[in-house]
Amino acid sequence: MPNPAAAPVSQAEIESRVLYRDAMILVIDKPTGIPVHAGFGGGPNLEQSFVHLAFGLPRAPSLAHRLDRDTSGCLVLGRHSKALRQVGDLFASGKVRKTYWAIVDGRPREDEGRIKLALAKIPGRGAGWKMQADPNGQPAITDYKVRGSIETPDGIRSWVEFHPHTGRTHQIRVHAALLDCPVMADRVYGRAGTKAVEGQLMLHARAVAIPLYPKKDPIRVRAPAPAHMLELLKACGFKGDTPEKDDANGA
Repeated sequence: MPNPAAAPVSQAEIESRVLYRDAMILVIDKPTGIPVHAGFGGGPNLEQSFVHLAFGLPRAPSLAHRLDRDTSGCLVLGRHSKALRQVGDLFASGKVRKTYWAIVDGRPREDEGRIKLALAKIPGRGAGWKMQADPNGQPAITDYKVRGSIETPDGIRSWVEFHPHTGRTHQIRVHAALLDCPVMADRVYGRAGTKAVEGQLMLHARAVAIPLYPKKDPIRVRAPAPAHMLELLKACGFKGDTPEKDDANGA
């Protein structure tokens, strides 16, 4: 049983990050800068704080999918084994509609389009690894749309909305880099030696639409724009979070 005292995110904070809850699932707003699970290296992780999210059930919820350590936003949890199987099947079959927002370095040549490039894992520096385009890799498909751009002293920055149809590791980050517009502060796939790789990763899981209940509309949840991206989002035309539907929530 996890030790609540050892959780890196407090009960008050993790509870404040619950965006949606029903008998089957939770959707929380993952903070940036913390891995969702321990991985091979161990260490503090968000999963340790799920003990605070049982809400009367005998066990804490579990991850239904993954987000990178430095990606913020919508993270779906299953509250019990049946829910995990159902939601896992929906993610695996591509039936969950996922919307990501990113601030990228530069601007894509086309305002919208589809990236269809298979990806494979390759060895990286030291004991690390990274993903790269590989025709023999796993299929990876991402739609994108430019939602605004701004000229800065360090070059053009753009607000881009991504809709991945597959769930490959680092998919959006690699596909953005292959557009020659890497996600800002991406130390793996960004342009080495530029200011654009400094700071917090500018990638946010903005929204999910989950067709969990066959006789009901999909569950639609969106995470508020994170503080570390807000200034650039607004400079690129973001008007602020409102109760009304936007492209992400209404997707």
